[in-house]
Amino acid sequence: MTVAAAPLPDFAPVRADPLANSLLARWSIGLIAFLGAFVINEPAPYELLLLVIMVLFLMFGMRLSGLALYLGILMIVFNIGGMLSMFTMPDYKEIPLYLAVSLFLGLSSVFWAAAIENNMGRLRVLMRGYVVGAAITSVLGIAGYFGAFPGAELFTLYDRAKGAFQDPNVFGPFLILPALYLTYGLLYRSVTLAPVRMAFLLIILLGLFLSFSRGAWGGLAIAGVIFYATLLMTEQSEQMRAKLILAGVLGIAALAGALIVALQFDAVYDMFEQRARVVQEYDGAQLGRFARHAIGFQWALENPLGIGPLEFGQILGEDTHNIWVKALMAYGWLGFFAYLTLTACTLVGGARLIGRIRPWQPYLLCIYATYVGHIVLAWVIDVDHWRHVYLLIGLIWGCMALEVNHQRKAAAGAAIPANGMLANAA
Repeated sequence: MTVAAAPLPDFAPVRADPLANSLLARWSIGLIAFLGAFVINEPAPYELLLLVIMVLFLMFGMRLSGLALYLGILMIVFNIGGMLSMFTMPDYKEIPLYLAVSLFLGLSSVFWAAAIENNMGRLRVLMRGYVVGAAITSVLGIAGYFGAFPGAELFTLYDRAKGAFQDPNVFGPFLILPALYLTYGLLYRSVTLAPVRMAFLLIILLGLFLSFSRGAWGGLAIAGVIFYATLLMTEQSEQMRAKLILAGVLGIAALAGALIVALQFDAVYDMFEQRARVVQEYDGAQLGRFARHAIGFQWALENPLGIGPLEFGQILGEDTHNIWVKALMAYGWLGFFAYLTLTACTLVGGARLIGRIRPWQPYLLCIYATYVGHIVLAWVIDVDHWRHVYLLIGLIWGCMALEVNHQRKAAAGAAIPANGMLANAA
């Protein structure tokens, strides 16, 4: 057995807190991740429970490391940029609420980072909750697309599956992480649950496909390539590497076959043909997506504080659909550089951990590949209010903090816990 293929037990906490060994605290993490799949109305149950859990965890002594605090500072500075931008507006409208949500989501990243650093065993429960929620919301989206029962259209929008989300363009990308995690399980975990994992994976992939989100399709392709490449690079067994190559070939063939079958349905074929175009009419029009990007960058030179959150869409009729333009317009130069620093630190910090044999490595591979896919996707859509993006950021920073603690223990001559991956891999 290779290191990467080792089992993933409930690990001992690297940084203990009073809630570390609490079963209720651990399962609350999984419940929040599960509820992230159901965001039809706002505030969603996800926000309400997360707010309560954040307060309770802090009240009962959850520690915030230096990395978590640094992440928090970046999120706060980002939102200070939004406040300064708001002050340029004659009418604040609903902007204070918008910025309050932005700040809350930013601080949720800090919570996720601290929660994982204090007890990395929460990663497993979190991912299980995420997968189950993703499967259920995918079923709802599939049922809505095919009109499986009266009222199922609630789970579609513009003839596209959206599950229990408000937008297919958020629903689709949300499903990328569980798809990678289930794929990892099929490759490395026990075959006993392989049929269950395969069933969940097929449901999630079908839901993602029926979202007809070009961003979700492209994000999955990018994340899948990165995920596959990192598995090949970190795998130490020649036999397992050959298995990965075979699995990759078979996986591509299976996806191609499934696509061919799906396209036999006229409705699916028509929508796929329309959505598969690289440049849609609303992309290349005179004030289309790409033209608005250029306008936004030009306006940023004239308005260092931005023009105010949500104002861009009010003026041009459509939102920025680019996180960098969005940052400049809604959060000003200050917010832009804060978000740029955040993104660079997350990308570099996560990349530095990829090749290291650690108990949390399998989770990190799935999460990091998904995050990179979302960063590319963020060039054509706004992600500043996507809950699962802040979850991805927090989890990567949590793994970064775990690595810092690991290095400190190694420098002090402390042994790796006996129930860690290295012991099991032996």
